[in-house]
Amino acid sequence: MPKFLFYLLIPFSWLYGLIISFRKWLYKSGLYTRSKFDFPIICVGNLTAGGTGKTPHIEWLIKNLNGHYQVAVLSRGYKRKTIGYVLSTPISTPDEIGDEPYQIKQKFLQVPIAVSENRVLGIPALLGDEPNTEVVLMDDGFQHLSIQAGFNIILCDYNRPYYNDYLLPAGLLRESKTGANRADVIIVTKCPANLSVAEKNSITQLLKLQPHQSVFFSTIQYKNLIAITDAAKQQGLPQPHQPTVALAGIAKASLFIDQVKTTQQQVIPLVFSDHQTYTDDRIQQLAATASTHPNSIIITTEKDAVKLKSSSILPHINHLPIWYMPIGIDILFDEEQTLLQQINAYIRTELENAQHEND
Repeated sequence: MPKFLFYLLIPFSWLYGLIISFRKWLYKSGLYTRSKFDFPIICVGNLTAGGTGKTPHIEWLIKNLNGHYQVAVLSRGYKRKTIGYVLSTPISTPDEIGDEPYQIKQKFLQVPIAVSENRVLGIPALLGDEPNTEVVLMDDGFQHLSIQAGFNIILCDYNRPYYNDYLLPAGLLRESKTGANRADVIIVTKCPANLSVAEKNSITQLLKLQPHQSVFFSTIQYKNLIAITDAAKQQGLPQPHQPTVALAGIAKASLFIDQVKTTQQQVIPLVFSDHQTYTDDRIQQLAATASTHPNSIIITTEKDAVKLKSSSILPHINHLPIWYMPIGIDILFDEEQTLLQQINAYIRTELENAQHEND
């Protein structure tokens, strides 16, 4: 952002900060009520608007918890075309439940996934539909002060940490940096896989942890390409010499493009805004970009693949060789079990307390 624009926006950030502080005061004073439920609710959120990696971390939690507990997910379902509470099914579409919930559902078909703008109403509705639920993972609910999650995880982007950022609109912070004090765990995401212990310690100091908090570090794990279209399946895996269109409709696409560059010699970025809708114009733009580079192929993100594979779009792109790159996360410094132990301790305590109350 140009400096003159930053300074122009600072007064608006101050005003935004006052509004957010007043809202917090309303909840703290009791004028606005907070709902608390007597079972484990784990919230995964952030202070920064967009692009910190919530979806792969939710998937990591499902993968590690679902074999031990009956896990369900509640999300907002950003940019869906439905309104109110919706429980997903194996045939739900992104238009019905949103991009990220759809992506999660495709990987975990047996896990209940619901969307609701109002989390206070969404959780009882989800429990009504899925009464055996033992743990709810609340996606992107950290600023929803009307509901009191028992365990809060916030994500901090290594490339743009919240302690160096500013409130909207001059920066990307949804609330002041002190909001991080409500978290139980802070995960610094998108770290280099070879992050040094010295840098880990430096970042930990800058986070200014409270006594009740712990910090972990994660890195993106890029997996083998998967073909989306018939043309890609017939062609076989891309070769390094082939010109490659790196298609990304996500926030902060630079990491994805850099990863494509590690295997492909000539990369043509085609970057759209986050939560991109692939209209006819966008598809034509993609086809035109590929056609200007003979023998080119297309590699896209897992998030974009969710939309490109839909029945309304796939027939129009099946002639283009398109692959997507799945991602996951790794917890660095061999601390995965430490993090899981902390989460499991919270869940067990909540479940035991609930059992005692019922007895």
